[in-house]
Amino acid sequence: MSIRLYVGNLPKDTVDREALQEMFSSHGSDISTKVIKDRKTGKCRGFAFVTVPTDELADQIIEQHNGTNFMDVTLKIEKALPREKSAKGDKEGASNSSRPTNNSGGNKARSGKKRGNSHQNNSNTATQPDPRWAADLAKLKEMLTAQATNS
Repeated sequence: MSIRLYVGNLPKDTVDREALQEMFSSHGSDISTKVIKDRKTGKCRGFAFVTVPTDELADQIIEQHNGTNFMDVTLKIEKALPREKSAKGDKEGASNSSRPTNNSGGNKARSGKKRGNSHQNNSNTATQPDPRWAADLAKLKEMLTAQATNS
């Protein structure tokens, strides 16, 4: 099973894939690199992926190369998150492959709906006190009622 590594903090200039590949060549020839470029400008978007054959080799590369200098920048290397499947198979689902998201598939309409539902759930739970504090809350309510009637 191959493991994908996220290589971040690359310069936004032209990054040579071969130079990046050379950095990892001491770990074996079955390592591949892919620099992610902007489609319009052709410049690096600031990250790349390195695919290695084993989990052990991935951990070894992270330990050895995370925080090292490459083209005058400090690299950030970590295991890439699995690619999320988009319902429509559009570009948006693929572009979110390395970043954690709160919604599935990057669907903005769905995320708005999700936020609305979570807000609604929070308002429902706000009317019901936490059972651990119910006794204290009851005492506080009694004190406030007594104080309001004395005024």
